[in-house]
Amino acid sequence: MSLRSQGRSASQPRPLKITPKFLKNPMGSVLVEYGETRVLCTASVEESVPNWMRGTRGQGWVTAEYSLLPGSTHDRTRRERQHLSGRTQEIQRLIGRSLRSVVDMKLLGERTIILDCDVLQADGGTRTAAITGGYVALKLAIEALIKQNKIKTNPLRDAVAAVSVGIIEEQVYVDLDYHEDQKADVDLNVVMTASGQLLEVQGTAEKRPFNRDQLNKMLDLASDALKEAFDEQNAAFA
Repeated sequence: MSLRSQGRSASQPRPLKITPKFLKNPMGSVLVEYGETRVLCTASVEESVPNWMRGTRGQGWVTAEYSLLPGSTHDRTRRERQHLSGRTQEIQRLIGRSLRSVVDMKLLGERTIILDCDVLQADGGTRTAAITGGYVALKLAIEALIKQNKIKTNPLRDAVAAVSVGIIEEQVYVDLDYHEDQKADVDLNVVMTASGQLLEVQGTAEKRPFNRDQLNKMLDLASDALKEAFDEQNAAFA
């Protein structure tokens, strides 16, 4: 395989930049950049919960919405106005599950935090960027609620970040860009906590099957790459 974007090695993720408080109106907002991929993540708070959660003794909820803006891809992406595509629904659920897993809903109180993840520019790894940036937006919103004395105890149990890994011509690569993803025999998305716990592993052998040793190597590369992501998250808060 030819030289990767940014001259990276197989085990080297793309440069990650997280800009907190990117917008002034949401309670939490960040612009997250993984190489050429850029995702705007905002966290909004509603002082209510979905109808199906009413009567759950003060528990809150965290959910997510995801969209590709029309100019984010090479060919214009149509806006999804009424019926979301299966891909969009699957990504929204992934982001929501990942972030809910580290939140104590009882400590959050009877309110909903909505994460909106809008892809401004897509070059692979948009869902993993949305999770990594979404966590920062979520934490900023929770910190704002604490300052407003709406929450007494921080409901966050851990940090969350995600990265993609893949196999191309028997070689394992971390953090695939769009062109690498198109060539990949195996595509894997790894969601992990800062304490090293796996939250979700989405893997598909798109062209060739993979074995346990390759899976272990992919998880190891993902874990190493995510250490850098957690460092960048902490730097954003600082």
